[in-house]
Amino acid sequence: MELEPPAELPEPRAASKGPPHSATDVEQMSSSSPGLPMNSMGNERVDQRTCLICGDRATGLHYGIISCEGCKGFFKRSICNKRVYRCSRDKNCVMSRKQRNRCQYCRLLKCLQMGMNRKAIREDGMPGGRNKSIGPVQISEEEIERIMSGQEFEGEANMSWSNNGDSDHSSPGNGVSESNQPSPVSTPSSSRSVELNGFTALRDQYLGTPVSTHYQYLPHLFSYSAHSALVAPQPRSLDPQSHGLISQLVCAEDLEPLGTPMLIEDGYKVTQAELFALLCRLADELLFRQIAWIKKLPFFCELSIKDYTCLLSSTWQELILLSSLTVYSKQIFGDLADVTSKYSPSDDELHRFSEEGMEVMERLIYLFRKFNQLKVSNEEYACMKAINFLNQDIRGLTNASQLEQLNKRYWYVCQDFTEYKYPHQPNRFPDLMMCLPEIRYIAGKMVNVPLEQLPLLFKAVLHSCKTSVSKE
Repeated sequence: MELEPPAELPEPRAASKGPPHSATDVEQMSSSSPGLPMNSMGNERVDQRTCLICGDRATGLHYGIISCEGCKGFFKRSICNKRVYRCSRDKNCVMSRKQRNRCQYCRLLKCLQMGMNRKAIREDGMPGGRNKSIGPVQISEEEIERIMSGQEFEGEANMSWSNNGDSDHSSPGNGVSESNQPSPVSTPSSSRSVELNGFTALRDQYLGTPVSTHYQYLPHLFSYSAHSALVAPQPRSLDPQSHGLISQLVCAEDLEPLGTPMLIEDGYKVTQAELFALLCRLADELLFRQIAWIKKLPFFCELSIKDYTCLLSSTWQELILLSSLTVYSKQIFGDLADVTSKYSPSDDELHRFSEEGMEVMERLIYLFRKFNQLKVSNEEYACMKAINFLNQDIRGLTNASQLEQLNKRYWYVCQDFTEYKYPHQPNRFPDLMMCLPEIRYIAGKMVNVPLEQLPLLFKAVLHSCKTSVSKE
């Protein structure tokens, strides 16, 4: 089940980072253009500029009907992630801006009833409509029921990151090479539901609003499509050059525990301001470690200070997020989680938690579970960090071609190491590389989460992740 705040939410602000909305996905409504080509149902409401689902301010034509950004995003996530919701009432809940997040089942039901077209969603799940000429649709009650129950998705191939086929990942890049474009992989709508006990308990405790205990994680966003490994992997040695380069990267890392105090007395109640201040101190320490890391890199003398400044200013959030999910995860999901557990958000904070914050929470929990499953080694972490940092696509670089060569160097080094160290995990290297685009996307989205919502975001994520690990 997709969890959303139980009360009124502010609409997410326009993202300054992350994938932009395509013109094929949204047709902006301007005051100078009172009419848009729509069906009769849309024409009745177009002048009101209101969402046909919840009545909020509409932003354009989304998946065939006039709707707001919130309902557009909700419908897309629900269909792409094949989510199955449940209504705790009579499947006739009121849909309004204030009430729309109380029942995801009835919200999706109304999306389908009002004509939102799931075939207008791009098959790769990325922003941008597949065909803006696709309009609203009217589907039978039987088909709606199949979608709501998940039966519509049962016949589709369900694959996972951990068991997809072997892949041709020999062409490096800052994510995926053009010849190896990733394709989305679906997650079963019900059989692989995971309990998100943390936020469920949080909402029950502070709002007294029961929610379903099953939570559908993000689908596995990327997968290499290629041949299966029919031949058992053969033992081999690590290339001496790869060994030397990896050793240099690991030596550049500060793997000592974080020095920011995160211990608190029993019974002490942490305030929002105190938790926010702690998060700022942690971010300062982590950023300082990234700056020190750059100066120790084996290729430090090969690039200009201007390029290093440009790279760090564009990737520091990603580097901090990667390190928090890997080498510092025991402290972050242990000591920091204990501190956040002593923070009690107010009803107003819970009510105002944005949909963008919900998406970040959802993706962070999924990524944590992925890294927890992979158990990334220090060597792999050091390579992933260098590959992510050496992003030749960042604007303002003076020597992008040299960055590309360095990126390729560590791409191959990481591939060589994982195939040597984990010969029976042929998909491990693509699994690691596919985490990097997700980290970049989350880091871009976190910029748009209001600062005052960060304490609640961290409390929900850390508590949920800690709870899920304790059950394993």
